Amino acid sequence: MYEYISGQLVSLTAATAVIDCGGVGYLMEITLNTYSAIQEKQQARLWVHEIIREDAHLLYGFYTTAERDMFRLLLAVSGVGAATARMMLSSLSVAELTNAIAAQDAKQIQRVKGVGAKTAQRIVIELQDKVEASGTIAAAAPAASQNKEEALSALVMLGFPKAAADKVLQKLDNTLSVEGLIKEALGKL
Repeated sequence: MYEYISGQLVSLTAATAVIDCGGVGYLMEITLNTYSAIQEKQQARLWVHEIIREDAHLLYGFYTTAERDMFRLLLAVSGVGAATARMMLSSLSVAELTNAIAAQDAKQIQRVKGVGAKTAQRIVIELQDKVEASGTIAAAAPAASQNKEEALSALVMLGFPKAAADKVLQKLDNTLSVEGLIKEALGKL
């Protein structure tokens, strides 16, 4: 798992950044907020979230850890994938999104392209207790999201279909460790 990648900014578009780190170019999907923060820089450090699928290894880069933490929280919501989470963080700042969730303002979230009424409401319901109105993310939330992410990765490596494993993991208790999640999921798959 990568925590961050730091190095020379070789290529930058509104959707991607390539950072040369030790002679290796890392392509990362980025948000518009991250693009705005690094567009004038020659060197950059991006906080990374890695998604491993059967057909691809994807890196998502964020200028702040708060943005990455919100991305991870959004991924934990049923029906929200990486593309939708990235679109949300491109349309709204972390503070705006956090405040909308805390205020139960599903309409503001629904204004993001590709987010319907049901998804917006689900985001509010599932993340309401994980964010604070001040624009900060509750400390325990990223760990829970990360645990589910690691458990999902392990189950996929064991040969279980990602969709089935993800569906089972979404129903499990967020306070379980990675090992606990895997054991519970194995009993239900």
